[in-house]
Parts: sequence; C-alpha cells; structure tokens
Amino acid sequence: MDESEQLESNVFDTALCFEGGGYRASYTSGFVNVLLENHVYFDFVCGISAGASHTVDYVSRDKWRVRASFMQLTDKRPEAGGVVSMLTGHGYFNADYDYVGCTLDGVMPFDWETFSANPARVAIQSVRADTGESVVWGREAMPAAIPMMEHVRASSTLPGIMNPTVVDGHVMFDGGLGEGAGLPTHMAEDAGFKRIVFVATRPRGYRKKAPTPHELRVYSAITRKYPAIYELLATRADRYNAAMEHLEKLERDGRAWVFRPDVMPVKSTTIDKPKLEQAYEMGYEQARRDFPAMMEWLRG
Repeated sequence: MDESEQLESNVFDTALCFEGGGYRASYTSGFVNVLLENHVYFDFVCGISAGASHTVDYVSRDKWRVRASFMQLTDKRPEAGGVVSMLTGHGYFNADYDYVGCTLDGVMPFDWETFSANPARVAIQSVRADTGESVVWGREAMPAAIPMMEHVRASSTLPGIMNPTVVDGHVMFDGGLGEGAGLPTHMAEDAGFKRIVFVATRPRGYRKKAPTPHELRVYSAITRKYPAIYELLATRADRYNAAMEHLEKLERDGRAWVFRPDVMPVKSTTIDKPKLEQAYEMGYEQARRDFPAMMEWLRG
C-alpha cells in the first residue's frame, strides 16, 4: 500500500456494479484502471463471477492486478486453463489455481493490506448447488485474503467448465446463474442505492437466446447431481433479458450510467494473451473517452 494514498471513498450516493463474462472482463479491466488512475473511489462495489474479481481488485486499488488478472495466468502457468488444465482433471479453467493457488505462490499477489484498509463496502454473489438459492457475501465473509479468494472463486464457478467448490458446507456455483442472471443491478438496489454506474461486458442491444434442445441436453448432463442448477441454466436467457430491460429502464430514467463495449473482441473462454491484451487496450481507450461523460452524470 502506498502510504501517501488516502484510503477514502469519494462517491457515496452511487453504486458501482460489475457484470461477469469470463475473459470478456479483459476489456472492462481498462475501465477499472481508468477509475483508479483518476482517483474515483466508490463506497459500494458489487459484482458477479468475473465481476467479483473486478470488485476485489478495484477495492485493493492495484492497477497491475486489475490488468494482469485476465491475461497473465495462462501465459505464465499453462495449467491455469485450457488443454493442460483439462487433461489434469481441473476443467477448462483450473479454479484451484486461478484464485487461491496463484495468490499463494506469488504469481498473482493480492494487496490485502490496502483492501482491508479501504472503507468501501463490497458484495459478491454465488449460488447454492442444492437449492439454487442466490447468496450474497460482504466483507464479513472475507476476514483474510485466502477466504476472500475462495468466495470470489465460488462466485465464478461455471458448471462443466470449472470444478465446483464448497463454502460453509455447501457446493457453490457461479453467481451469474442466480438472481439477475449475471447482472448485479439488484445487489445495489437491495443495498438501498437509487443510482448505479454499471460496467457491462456486452455491447448495447445484446440479448441472450433461449437454449437449443442440444444445449439443454448438455445442461442436463453436467448438472445431473444438481437439478436446481439445471433449472437456472434452462431459464437464464429469459431472466437475463428481463434484468437487462430493467437496467435499460434505469438508464432511460437517469438512474444508471452504463459502460458498454463498443465491440467485444474476445469470448468468455479466450485465453490467447495477445487477444486479451488487445481487448484491454480497446477497453482502456474507450473508458478514457467515456470518462468525462460518466463524471458529468455523477455530478448531475
């Protein structure tokens, strides 16, 4: 932690919300760093899945980690994702390594001192495998860096792609399957906020398509132990689209300012570092362009 930096919040009436989206978050990492470079510190920050990683990295105010989190792991550690991870039984993304492991071995250190000293409130969401219930965690579930990373992992664990994790005796899956279907607007509203800065990982107008019969069969195969998770997967498109319509209404009513990618050059599963670096630079340049408009909206 830089001792010269005052760990204070300066945006109190507006929540900052991060959508998930896997490695599409390489693009929105650029927005996070523009906030930090301009010393814009929200007092309430929430996110789901990859947005949970943005949440804790933003609160730690570590610009290096913000950028590196979505482009460095598979470059430095092939076992972190892709073919090597699958062949060793860890899924397409090695959740054991990508959250706790890389923190412990120093490849992706986390500035716990700054995070814990930062007064900003934090909220991330996961889903119980047995009931399909959405669970929201705050700082009370994050007494140290490793428990915090375990909860971020739980918020980010997609069935069939990553091995599940157990938190408080319950198998947990990706928070994007639960309430909001990946859009954490409700988390800010539940905390009492009327104004939201929302960081999206899809361009304007995006809507999810209903799953095909083949996709439903895949969902059934990967969730056979967890029927509640199958139901969430099967209904996610409709719930996401409804949540997006709600967000767009907030935007029309002047209650939300939304950062949306002009284009999204990568997929949620992209692990090619040059492509992720390009996505970051595109997001960073767009964020610099859009930053004055956001600040004008915040002041209004």
